[in-house]
Amino acid sequence: MLSQVMPKIAVVIPAYKAALTIQKVIEHLPSFVCEVIVVDDCSPDNTSEIVTALQRNDPRITLHRHVSNQGVGGAVWTGYKIALEKGADVVVKMDSDDQMDPVYIEPLIRPIIDRRADYVKGNRFLHEKELVRMPWMRRIGNLGLSFLTKLASGYWNIFDPTNGYTAIRASLIPKLNEARIDRRYFFESSMLIELGMQRAVVRDISIPAKYGDEKSSLSELKSLIEFPPKLLRALIRRTIYLYFLRDFTAVSVFIVAGFLLSFFGFLWGVRHWVLSMQTGSESSTGTVMIAVLPLIIGLQLILQAVVLDIQNVPTEVLD
Repeated sequence: MLSQVMPKIAVVIPAYKAALTIQKVIEHLPSFVCEVIVVDDCSPDNTSEIVTALQRNDPRITLHRHVSNQGVGGAVWTGYKIALEKGADVVVKMDSDDQMDPVYIEPLIRPIIDRRADYVKGNRFLHEKELVRMPWMRRIGNLGLSFLTKLASGYWNIFDPTNGYTAIRASLIPKLNEARIDRRYFFESSMLIELGMQRAVVRDISIPAKYGDEKSSLSELKSLIEFPPKLLRALIRRTIYLYFLRDFTAVSVFIVAGFLLSFFGFLWGVRHWVLSMQTGSESSTGTVMIAVLPLIIGLQLILQAVVLDIQNVPTEVLD
């Protein structure tokens, strides 16, 4: 249980077409939550009316309505700003679809209170029994996107990057570059990428998957098509910023040397393969080795850079 002396905890709930579930989500929040901030993202149903009715008996509730739909990321960011205005110390983000059990709020915020993390997120892949209920397409998509997000963010110690059950130290929010935070379904991944740029400590907390008959609004196929290009751009930006602008380390040397050697070996091999096809003569062993050796050494250097990047995961919480 949480101690008597507590930081101020706020829960942000982005709501869209949540009329059937929002009351249950709010009513099951624990008593130690000081602020409940519901952001109605221009929902076409009566979500706001239900929340307004709940406000009469629960003074913790704040309702904010968007005049136009801004996406889950836009709604969460609005909630973050309101939480800061209300003096929150820790901000928890929960969805309005009742897929996130509020009993896990306490273990979610505990690493932040104990100054062991700046940002904590749920991980559904640590519970085998509940995991089997997760749709298989979602599991496959999460596996691929998790690895790409590790590369892009530098957080090799986390998994399940699209998990939206999160908690953040409120003092960290103003330090994040709002322009780089995605307003739609890439929000959770973009948060991890931006946190990585700030060198914040991120931890996973085991939270079981909870799926009923509801259909996710995030298409697995769409995410597998749209997310990888964004993650690739983020990887390039992070690499340039951390290893060439802010610092220059062995990782920087390995990246430059590795790509130059690999590029040379590839070009040399392609050029002589084309010449061999045109002339009908086989390339000599020496010519082949000039292509193969730089490729092998270059790839080894790139892999070594990845190993050092894995060892460079942030471990000290920010002030």
